[in-house]
Amino acid sequence: MTIADTPCVWLTTLRSDGSPHTTPVWFLLRQNTFWIPSAEKNRKVRNLLDDPRASLAVDGSTRDPWVAQGLATIHRNVDEFGDLLRLFGKKYDGWDAEDDNRDGPRVLVSVPVKRWLLRPD
Repeated sequence: MTIADTPCVWLTTLRSDGSPHTTPVWFLLRQNTFWIPSAEKNRKVRNLLDDPRASLAVDGSTRDPWVAQGLATIHRNVDEFGDLLRLFGKKYDGWDAEDDNRDGPRVLVSVPVKRWLLRPD
């Protein structure tokens, strides 16, 4: 299994008081950038709007964990990312990352990797 095949990554953002908020998220990794779909109202998005610093950890239970840091950007115009939306559907059994019926307006979060803290090579 490659990092791209891993079903989720653990995203850590910072609350306004500086405390960490860690949550599992679905993702794509394209050209050294993590892409994460979310509802705009979610805590992780609100945190990133205040402070774009993020860390991402992929399966620390194996011999070869991955940990990265970067600065996030929130993209509200998800319909401009049709290629990524199709890839999310392919990776997650037809799931529609743009569907806002359940949790309201959707966003895509991009986190270009600024530094790999752990990376098996």
